[in-house]
Amino acid sequence: MDKLSQLLRIETVANRLNVSQKSIRRYIHSGKLRSSKIGGVHRIEESDLQNFIKSSAFETTPEKESKPTKSKSTKTDKINWIDISDEWDNPKESKFTSADLFCGAGGMAKGFEMAGFNQLCGLDWFKEAGMTYKHNFNHPHIEGDITSRDIKDKFINTVKKQLKGKPLTVLSGGFPCQGFSMSGSRIVEDERNSLYKDMLEIIEELQPEFIVAENVKGLRSMLKGKVEDKIKDDINNLGYNVNVTVLNSADYYVPQKRERIIFIANRIGKTNYHPSPLLESGSYITTKEAIQDLIELKDSKEFNHIRTKHSDDMKKRLALVPEGKSLYDNYSDSWKKCPWNEASCTIKENHGGVNIHPIEPRVITVREMARLQSFPDDFIFQGAKGKQMVQIGNAVPPFLAKAIGLTIKKTLNH
Repeated sequence: MDKLSQLLRIETVANRLNVSQKSIRRYIHSGKLRSSKIGGVHRIEESDLQNFIKSSAFETTPEKESKPTKSKSTKTDKINWIDISDEWDNPKESKFTSADLFCGAGGMAKGFEMAGFNQLCGLDWFKEAGMTYKHNFNHPHIEGDITSRDIKDKFINTVKKQLKGKPLTVLSGGFPCQGFSMSGSRIVEDERNSLYKDMLEIIEELQPEFIVAENVKGLRSMLKGKVEDKIKDDINNLGYNVNVTVLNSADYYVPQKRERIIFIANRIGKTNYHPSPLLESGSYITTKEAIQDLIELKDSKEFNHIRTKHSDDMKKRLALVPEGKSLYDNYSDSWKKCPWNEASCTIKENHGGVNIHPIEPRVITVREMARLQSFPDDFIFQGAKGKQMVQIGNAVPPFLAKAIGLTIKKTLNH
């Protein structure tokens, strides 16, 4: 019997201890239960399990599971939570399909792929992001302007060709929303919202069973909530029932506190679920856990790990920035230092300003950004370094997308 086959899975340990898999993950991430991560999956040695049982860290009375933390918002969300912890470590391949609008470098596509979906096509205008997408996926990518009828048709026809008459399971997209304004009591859309309208048009033509729409949390407060209401109404008018709430990426093993509003809709009479948190704030994956090993790694262009060269004066200034604070008072969302022993602050590239490394006097590298966004190490970014940072800063964290994908899969399977 080889070494791997002797190691215990989280599911096995949870059954033996009569606790949930979520509890076992909390014990692991708090350091109370030793484990090894093999192929992205936690495995526990029998001796480590016995030591844990004997220690005071484990209580024989099963702990009471906490309810999912509901995000604060101006809305009273009708949320249906579903537990995906039993499928997180080893998702099975499925017959379900997905396609992605405004796909960028492929964070959403990677997450749905991790969840066991068959990704059919991505569409985006960003040239360098398209280079990255094509490098990391085998399915088609359409590069171009979604407002063009030719590009729209190319995407729709590509998806339909691969479906071979079957329905598309999920169409996802993170649409721009800057162009909403008010005229009296009526919402007005300007030309910047053409992209949003084009997404609705593609939904109407492809008729996916589910829609997943992602956006910044600030959308909730736009025009005192009327923008969110209009989006829900527009999707309802296409024959879909919609549920929406804000999810925190750190709840799903992303080492980053990144909140995003997630619309989930379907037209096949199913309940729309959102994934129950897998972690709580006390057990989030920390910046240290995610990128500490990269401090010792030499620069590697092939691995997207090239340190920015700063002047001595800039190094001194970066070193003095407190964790969670920005180098510049008037740029609170950029040049911010990541906390070391907590989940990172939101990762973004903002006009050349990126996050500051907590230990070294420099900004973080592309690979460190990718790690904090939950991209796997074999996901390689293309284009100039600055363009790579923009791709990562704009991306949906793959683990957040994976959680959403598993939720839809579980809805359809059960």
